[in-house]
Amino acid sequence: MTENIENLILEHLRAIRTDIGIIKQDIHDIKLMLSSLEERQDSLHQDTYDHSMSIDTLDSRIARLETQL
Repeated sequence: MTENIENLILEHLRAIRTDIGIIKQDIHDIKLMLSSLEERQDSLHQDTYDHSMSIDTLDSRIARLETQL
């Protein structure tokens, strides 16, 4: 009887170990995706800043042209 209980416990522990391994892989995948999203967000933020600077430069050039006219 105790042998059956020990086998049952070992079987449950193996199943738990398998589940934990799957969860670890899922967390690893989620971290990779999150890192990728953060990089994309940083890139978009930099692009927005660059466009803003270009627009500011164009605004100042147009203002100078208007003043000259």
